[in-house]
Amino acid sequence: MKFKELETVVLERDLPGEGLRRGDLGAVVHVYSPDGLEVEFVTASGRTQALVTLREEDVRPVGDEDLIAVRTVARGAA
Repeated sequence: MKFKELETVVLERDLPGEGLRRGDLGAVVHVYSPDGLEVEFVTASGRTQALVTLREEDVRPVGDEDLIAVRTVARGAA
């Protein structure tokens, strides 16, 4: 599946070094050919938690059955 810039995506694997967990929401900020993505993950207040380069297989589109939740992230995780 090809993603577009500014599309909201769901992380499909944990990235503990970035303080991210499977299910976290991110925004595609850049698309690299053939299958790379730069994705920004932010806290609920808008602070950038992580800006990571991922492969398309590391994320999926947001689905109609997805429910958004909030969790606390340790400050030293980013």
